[in-house]
Amino acid sequence: MHSKNVIHTNEVNEKVTKFLDKYVKRVKACPPGVCPISVQLSFLESARTQTCGKCVPCRDGLEQVENMMRQILDGKADMETFDNMVALAHMIQDTADCAIGYEAANIVLQSVELFHDEYMSHIKEHRCQAEIGQKVPCISYCPANVDIPGYIALIGEHRYADAINLIRHDNPFPTSCAFICEHPCEEKCRRDLLDSPVNIRGLKKFAVDQIAADQVKVPECNVSTGKKIAIVGGGPSGLTTAYFLSLMGHKVVVFEEREALGGMLRYGIPNYRLPKDRLDEDINAILSTGNIEVRYNTCVSRDVTMEELLEEYNAVYIAIGAQVGKRVSIEGVNSNGVFNAVDMLGEIGRGNIPDYTGKRVIVVGGGNVAMDCARSAIRCNAAEVTVIYRRRQIDMTALPTEIQGAIEEGVELLTLNAPVSIKADENGNVKAFVAQPQIISVYKNGQPSVTQANKDTIEIPCEIVLLAIGQDIVSAPFEKYGVNPRRKTFETEPDTRIKGYAKVFAGGDCVFGPATVIKAIAAGKIAALNIDEHLGYHHKYNENIEIPIAKENDRTHYGRVHLTDRSARERKKNFEPIENGMSYDEAMQECNKCLRCDHFGCGVVEGGRA
Repeated sequence: MHSKNVIHTNEVNEKVTKFLDKYVKRVKACPPGVCPISVQLSFLESARTQTCGKCVPCRDGLEQVENMMRQILDGKADMETFDNMVALAHMIQDTADCAIGYEAANIVLQSVELFHDEYMSHIKEHRCQAEIGQKVPCISYCPANVDIPGYIALIGEHRYADAINLIRHDNPFPTSCAFICEHPCEEKCRRDLLDSPVNIRGLKKFAVDQIAADQVKVPECNVSTGKKIAIVGGGPSGLTTAYFLSLMGHKVVVFEEREALGGMLRYGIPNYRLPKDRLDEDINAILSTGNIEVRYNTCVSRDVTMEELLEEYNAVYIAIGAQVGKRVSIEGVNSNGVFNAVDMLGEIGRGNIPDYTGKRVIVVGGGNVAMDCARSAIRCNAAEVTVIYRRRQIDMTALPTEIQGAIEEGVELLTLNAPVSIKADENGNVKAFVAQPQIISVYKNGQPSVTQANKDTIEIPCEIVLLAIGQDIVSAPFEKYGVNPRRKTFETEPDTRIKGYAKVFAGGDCVFGPATVIKAIAAGKIAALNIDEHLGYHHKYNENIEIPIAKENDRTHYGRVHLTDRSARERKKNFEPIENGMSYDEAMQECNKCLRCDHFGCGVVEGGRA
């Protein structure tokens, strides 16, 4: 009986997968002029007819979600209906027995995220938005809302400087993001309906490889306003805010605790991933606006107080990031040879390369920082490097390309093992790492949890342990300025203003916790706009770049052009850049794959173009 049920379930899932592959992809391409909620409703109706009726979440839950969505579409719902629909979709996603239930619920949840404004319009205004139309997916999934179809078209016309300036309209770090952005824009690229997503990051890298960003003149600043803004922190968020405020005509002073700008771009990402001379191209361009002064080696609370900043400046933006690493509370963590990953990478960023010749290195963690540490340790001549992670490889938060690159360079992954203790010799030097095997367990919040396996602990000989288990925020010097004592993050209003303070703003990792560079950049851009409004202005910084007229789409199926790396046997010997760029032919092929969703009725560019 059990085997028959398994066979039946597999057959159902195979059938469902074919249905979803055919239908869901079509649903994601909402036709112009059609309310996206009505499209989602049509999908739900179709999905419900496919249910076998054996599980309650799918059989009854989808019908209830459908009814609530119909009320929203008809303008007869309130926020309680919306909240109930979302909660029920989450429940179906977590408890349905097959893909019909949980994938249908997942599509509803995606629609709520992508078309949130449309849902709110139906609930509050009882009608569709004035301009119905799905957003251009790549733009809407870019946290900074960069005009991606526009700059791809410019690259296709060989107008590389214009492409860089169009990127800088929303993101003043085109070079840095060309190297290390996690490119969420590619996740929903509609080209995937035909063959594969456009390699957007690769095209950005091609553009900045043709002409350095600091050789492309930035837009002219507006006339001086006479206003002064202090920015605490010279990382991606702080410098983004400085760039846009400078273009608006405000005077900006950046207070940077370290000896150079860049934050974690300089002190957290190794040179082989982001060459520091290429980072400097972005920073040079930002500073070239002319309204930015930088005070290096200046720590707010030590060298200057917040009270002094509030007295002297018209606004203060706190963008201190998450600059220190967390420590794990296990026995032996204070032994000689135990280092924090963030500190180790910071020293490498300063040019102080540690010598691990002949040493065995353990890296604890599964994120990009852990991979950076492991691959850096290889380049520091370590004899062995082992990454220990308490979950599975598939659960690691590091980019798959980073994990694969580490493995190619000789890093061993020891997954499903949790740290227990660090053993030291009589002199206090690390001699071994003790780990407890884990077993994969029940799903919680969409991810399988782990529990301790009924197995003996294992002991791995080593001399160096690098802890890469997360980053922390040093917000104690600002604790009276709306800091959450538990999370150490700043509590802000929707306009990025710190609660209770009229002219103190905050953004980036110190508000939402450690995240990606592009999210920090997006936070800086929003903060600049909010500070400008606070000062009584509504500046625009239009570049007046003419976007090429869209060509007829090429629907020929192409394989995706992937960026390649230098061979592992060569690249692991030094910190030189590892990634190869696109050739001209490859770049032009990827440009021609863009379907120009901004032009052919598939979406609109929010706010229009410059």
